[in-house]
Amino acid sequence: PYYVGINQNLFLEASLHSSDPLLELFLDTCVASPTGHNFTRSYAIIKNGCVKDPTYATYYSPYRHILRFRFNAFQFIRSTPEVYLQCELVVCRAFDYSSRCHQGCLQRSKREASS
Repeated sequence: PYYVGINQNLFLEASLHSSDPLLELFLDTCVASPTGHNFTRSYAIIKNGCVKDPTYATYYSPYRHILRFRFNAFQFIRSTPEVYLQCELVVCRAFDYSSRCHQGCLQRSKREASS
């Protein structure tokens, strides 16, 4: 566990351990939940590469295989003081501009309901 006060910045770093220097990481989705085993009631920090939490920020990394980011710590209402994170990262070939890593935020279009 990592302890941080409410509304304090929570700093995270994800790294890929590989000998291939031409791989890079992309943070696709990161959600928080009041329990570590059920993420159906979750709060989205990043979803499909799109920032959902206004306190989220990225930090410069000199390496493609390391991601650094932060957001403000929070607590779920009427819940335990713990918050669990589940993040999905994508590994891509560097300089492959058709890869998921270079597509960025993917907004899903809403379907129109027929009458």
